[in-house]
Amino acid sequence: MADMASKRQANFELLRIVAMIMIIALHYLVKGDPAFYAQNGRTAVYYTARLLEAFCIVSVNCYVLISGYFLVESEWKPGRILSLLAQVLFYSILVPVAMLSIGMLSLSDLDLYDWIGFLLPIETEHYWFATAYMMMYLFAPVLAVGVKKMKKKTLKTMIILLLLFFSLGKSVIPVSLVTDSYGYHYGWFLCLFLIAAYLRLYGCRWLGEKKRGVWLYIGMTLCIFAAASAAGLLADRIDAFGYYEEMPYTYNHIFCLLGAVGLFIAFKNMRIREGKAAELIRRMGPYTFGIYLLHEHILVRYEWMHWLQIDKVQGTWLFLPHMIGCILAVYLTGTLIDFVRAYLFAAIRRLLWKR
Repeated sequence: MADMASKRQANFELLRIVAMIMIIALHYLVKGDPAFYAQNGRTAVYYTARLLEAFCIVSVNCYVLISGYFLVESEWKPGRILSLLAQVLFYSILVPVAMLSIGMLSLSDLDLYDWIGFLLPIETEHYWFATAYMMMYLFAPVLAVGVKKMKKKTLKTMIILLLLFFSLGKSVIPVSLVTDSYGYHYGWFLCLFLIAAYLRLYGCRWLGEKKRGVWLYIGMTLCIFAAASAAGLLADRIDAFGYYEEMPYTYNHIFCLLGAVGLFIAFKNMRIREGKAAELIRRMGPYTFGIYLLHEHILVRYEWMHWLQIDKVQGTWLFLPHMIGCILAVYLTGTLIDFVRAYLFAAIRRLLWKR
């Protein structure tokens, strides 16, 4: 683990950590519904929750941009796919077994389809992110060779055309498009890969400074919130505007994409002084994926907020400290469990290597 940690760049690992914290917060805000909109309507608590959601919605795109940024220049390793698959299977199978063991579930609660999902998590999209990410990783060597063979202008044109299909069109056309997966698909991840590859190979002169990335992120976040809020108010009178209220909060919306690029650039240009803090960041970064796999397991993803008693703070300002406590609880628990998982995997590899 020490060797792996020493090769990682602390600024990108910090972004990975921040992105996972945002993802937990996003799940809390969307699935836990702390604003309790259905009962209380558009209150100050509701708008605060939506603003926080806007700040966090860029997290998934940032996570993928980090991978694309490094994959375009790194050696592609088939063993990485097997490692990722083993990690996904560890959680998809361990969670139901653990819940059965401590009496949280009984065998009668699970049918054959449930077990197929646990045993084939990628094929069944048990974790949509893991499925999309693995598909992107499989395409990575082809894309990496392709972007290096292309001229800069050709790559830029290709990215613009892909954005017209995946992002720009859905961001302005006032109807739901059949081809729009809201960013929950490997096609969008491939687009993010190319954007990250362009930034790695050619950079972005306009975003050359950290503060410009920060301002772009903040500006796009406020655009997401403003556009959704305005559409929501109009939707109260005209039902058709209900579509616009949620669209800015999708991963492939142009505001979300630009906000993610801004935050990515801000961390890319960040310099973290070497020392204990940088070393801790490097060691914590690799466990973020395990945190996702734990709290987004299908048996857990809609329950953990209730286990932590979100119902007691719904519709009140108490949701803010409660959310912070829940994020810390999920993050630390997930890190601890994935640390144990990594230790077990390392022990198994050493055992197999000796043989």
